[in-house]
Amino acid sequence: MSKQRPSHEKRRLQILDAAERIFSRKGFDKARMDDIVQEAGLSKGSLYWYFKSKDELIRALLDRVFISEVREAEALAEQPGSSEDKLKAFIEIAVREYRHFEKILPLSYEFVALAARSKAVRGVIVGYFRHYLDLMAQIIQEGIDDGEFRPVEANLAASSLISMYEGLAMLWFLEPELVDWDTMTNGPLNLILDGIKVVEV
Repeated sequence: MSKQRPSHEKRRLQILDAAERIFSRKGFDKARMDDIVQEAGLSKGSLYWYFKSKDELIRALLDRVFISEVREAEALAEQPGSSEDKLKAFIEIAVREYRHFEKILPLSYEFVALAARSKAVRGVIVGYFRHYLDLMAQIIQEGIDDGEFRPVEANLAASSLISMYEGLAMLWFLEPELVDWDTMTNGPLNLILDGIKVVEV
């Protein structure tokens, strides 16, 4: 009995996984489509059937790295519960993603470097952060409206919180011993919460 041919989506994921490994090791500039062909164990024709160019492949990876986290955050923002609990869950998602993607953090910073040269890539990354910021600001504003938080500038609080964790992620990437996620997951969040929570007397 012959083996069943891989589905379209399975083959596409196979290519993206291979590209992820190659780009993480070599960077976007030095990586070649031939490297990805070899890593994926496919023919060049198969690769080009799914992705017509390296730029197209990079864009697909960019979406994969960022979009899944955004979708989970969107679902969280719509769930019932206190704004504090939502923010804690929000941060837990972010930290889980940092730790899950430890091996491809170099790829994330490859995207940032590429954004300096590519308006299209910069637009995607900025769009991701804007959406992420809007979701967090929405949660904070709900806490303000419900009397859970003081009347602060929601966007400023959200920007500060995101910046703290993105900075920790970069420190962790540069020197893992500088960041202990087991103790740092809620540390920066608690600093923000201490400043915006309404204290009952």
